[in-house]
Amino acid sequence: MRILFLTENFPPETNAAATRVYERACYWVKWGHAVTVITQAPNFPEGRLFPGYANRWRHPEEMSGIRVVRVKTFIAPNKGVVRRSLDFLSFMVTGVAAGLREPAPDVIAATSPQFFAAVGGWALAAMRGRPFVFELGDLWPASIAAVGAMRQGQLLRLVEKLELFLYRRSEAVVALTQTFKDNLAARGIGSGKIAVVPNGVDLWRYGPRDRDAELARDWDLANKFVVGYVGTHGMAHGLSNVLDAAERLKDRDDLRFLLVGAGAERGALIAEARRRNLGNILLMPPQPKESMPRVWSVCDVALVHLKADPLFAGVIPSKMFEAMACGLPLLLAAPEGEASRIVAATGAGLNIPPGDAAALAEAVRRLADDGTTRKRLAANGLAAAPRFSRERQARHMLGVLELSARRHGNEAAAATAPEIATP
Repeated sequence: MRILFLTENFPPETNAAATRVYERACYWVKWGHAVTVITQAPNFPEGRLFPGYANRWRHPEEMSGIRVVRVKTFIAPNKGVVRRSLDFLSFMVTGVAAGLREPAPDVIAATSPQFFAAVGGWALAAMRGRPFVFELGDLWPASIAAVGAMRQGQLLRLVEKLELFLYRRSEAVVALTQTFKDNLAARGIGSGKIAVVPNGVDLWRYGPRDRDAELARDWDLANKFVVGYVGTHGMAHGLSNVLDAAERLKDRDDLRFLLVGAGAERGALIAEARRRNLGNILLMPPQPKESMPRVWSVCDVALVHLKADPLFAGVIPSKMFEAMACGLPLLLAAPEGEASRIVAATGAGLNIPPGDAAALAEAVRRLADDGTTRKRLAANGLAAAPRFSRERQARHMLGVLELSARRHGNEAAAATAPEIATP
């Protein structure tokens, strides 16, 4: 099968969408399918080109057997509405133009939360007369309204109408969570065409390992209890609450919060940590994907943190599965929902209320002082991680794509993973 996939983010970027699309595509190529990914020159989230890349109109390359076509976009950092909107719209236009030059695929897919990538995917599919699969990574535009990036009004209502149009016109929808599917079904989208294929982890990339001595030395983490947050520092993550918790723990010189990544809020977090003289807060710049196991190795607990907004009850952060595979206990500060149910069902960590600095500080104290509980939670998470393997999810989504290519997307909800002949 020939698969054409539109995603604004792709490696060497390391956010959830980039990692998800890449890791699944690697399996599809391994299983004999031809995969082309149309994306931009890597610059997320800071809006600066990665070393070795240029913002060209069209630049084909190959990555792990995947044909990657990078297109020119209006590059902007991951903050603000106007410049980011221009970024999104430019990718939609140049992505469609690039897709028209590619050999005709059997199916075209696109992923959100970059919503206009999905618009481009649908438009390209309509022009090429091919079925379109919408991978729903976020309830956009509701999520940007939730963080205050867009106010309720006529513009938001227009975008919501476009959103519903895309769901209706897609051959199938692949939702990352059951909550997303329920939301669409409640808004009149046929549940039969909606498959739930969640985020996960490539198990062979991650696993328990000894603390990386060099990294621990460079960041003065030797003999420290480290609470690690790895991921985007954005408006949806409410990380100012971590600073509040760190202030409550200034009496514990053995504790450190390690925040790794980039995003719209990182500069403000650095400035505020300095203003408060929070020596127990360390902000490491974003690391390449191959360094993630090293980063996790210097952590004793994995912090997964979201803003206290009901919309985020349906979010399942992908980093929690990486941490589980690395044998780290989870500390989840998020609205009660799918992620908290996974933590409770697997016994992989502790759930605490989002936006509650006192509860976060107390949970950190408890885990730092109770090695028995930490070991139990870590073992539970490690045992549960295979249930969320990327290979399993790649098989599942491949089933949806194959149904859609045959114009049977209304059966997507019942799709099963096809049998794969292993070379």
